[in-house]
Amino acid sequence: MQHLLILFFATFSAAFMATVPPGLLNVNAAKTSVEKNKLNGVVFSLGVSTMIMLQATVAVFISKFLHKNPEVVAVLLKIAIVVFAALAVYFFMAAKSNKKKKIKEIKISKRSSYFKGIFLAGVNLLTIPYYSGLNIMWNASGWIKFQVWDIVTFVLAAGTGTFSVLYLYVFYFNKLEHKTHKFAKNANYILGFLMLLLLIITIGRVYNT
Repeated sequence: MQHLLILFFATFSAAFMATVPPGLLNVNAAKTSVEKNKLNGVVFSLGVSTMIMLQATVAVFISKFLHKNPEVVAVLLKIAIVVFAALAVYFFMAAKSNKKKKIKEIKISKRSSYFKGIFLAGVNLLTIPYYSGLNIMWNASGWIKFQVWDIVTFVLAAGTGTFSVLYLYVFYFNKLEHKTHKFAKNANYILGFLMLLLLIITIGRVYNT
């Protein structure tokens, strides 16, 4: 039982710290809250957390042989290059087209926010190598034994750690009402530059492996 508590808090902390810096998911959570409402921001965050838990589950199983098969990470990183490049173009084009638009109050399906969260979390393929690396470290430390309760604890900690940060982003940006218009206007530019940064980092990782 004690090792499960250690596993939970270690994984929760790792997920929390990985999500704190402004990135694709938390900026989109804030953007959804600003352009739609807080509830849609929370639903988006739940979608992200759902996908993170699925990715963490996959990471648990591939971490057993990942260190023996480095080509797995290489393939994922090459796919990520294409995805990040396409998203960078998309967000810069969206920023240009929305430059002079006013934010309108429209009825948005909460289901669409949920699936948007799932999609955006899904295209971030660096998540799987990240949680696979955590699994390898936790296993070396004796914190995870690849048993059912260990896996469940790890997956829940990854999901709740991520959701906690996104929840804070949703309500933090929503409270700054006098700045929400400016944030909504520039959010796509921020996301475009973040995609470029992730693209550069991923290319660097591919050519350094």
